[in-house]
Amino acid sequence: MDALFIGHAYIDVTMRAERMPSGDQKALARDYAVSFGGNAVTAGFACAKLGHPVDLLTTLAPDWLGHMFMDMAHTYGIDVHPRRVARSSLSFVWPNDGKRAILRARDDTYLQGVPRLDISETRLLHLDGHMADAALHYAKGARARGALVSLDGGALRPCIEELTGYVDVAVVAEKLCEQMSMSELDMLGWLKSKGCRIGGVTTGEKGMLWYDEDGEISQMASLAVPHELIVDTSGAGDVFHGAYCASYLERPDAPWREHFEFARAASAHKIQHLGNEAGLPSPDDVAAALAAFAPADALSPV
Repeated sequence: MDALFIGHAYIDVTMRAERMPSGDQKALARDYAVSFGGNAVTAGFACAKLGHPVDLLTTLAPDWLGHMFMDMAHTYGIDVHPRRVARSSLSFVWPNDGKRAILRARDDTYLQGVPRLDISETRLLHLDGHMADAALHYAKGARARGALVSLDGGALRPCIEELTGYVDVAVVAEKLCEQMSMSELDMLGWLKSKGCRIGGVTTGEKGMLWYDEDGEISQMASLAVPHELIVDTSGAGDVFHGAYCASYLERPDAPWREHFEFARAASAHKIQHLGNEAGLPSPDDVAAALAAFAPADALSPV
């Protein structure tokens, strides 16, 4: 296998509506999407859509949602290595004015141990910190074999501090900074101290504060997608991770700034579409976003 993604799988139901009903009310949604979900899972689908073979170690249940998930994976040529659970996990997502509310039901009671896979030819491992025992096991193995280990640090999850010690590229969310009582700069310093060669903190529409191969810290602004084009920001960070993984697999010797600029454009495409699947970019979609939108810090003030 060339690229292995490890994380928890969901089926996402995304509803676009003016308001959420409460009490005994009813409301009519304007649109909806049903898709795969989960941080590393969505990143894996994005990497596959961008043309790279992907293996996925994730949760799977013997129910209708599990069958649906396997159909989705088959469509994208993804090889799924299941870790069995009793019930599939489900998310209801409500995009609202550039933000999103999420209600989840999750089964993370595993019915088996960590599946043993051959990663002797794996070039890239991407983790989101879920399924901590599997993440740590394969991070150690990938590091020993010289594969690139990437981490989506979306939140403080079990063993993430130990896990980060085996990570080459760590891009974390503001939420992790808050949970660890660190500023963005403090977080970058902490990632450096753990041995991460590349580190970043994503800040939504403000972009990403990050350090490069030489340890130089800089701000990478997001692309300025007009507000009226933004439909659904959920999954944009996951697509970002999957896209820089794809860029690395395509050009492993390219500077990380170029990988992140490619991923930034992939995210700009995603937020214009409802649901994760509709927002997965092709290489042409990434090129179109690069051509259409300038970095926010390059625009002249009004």
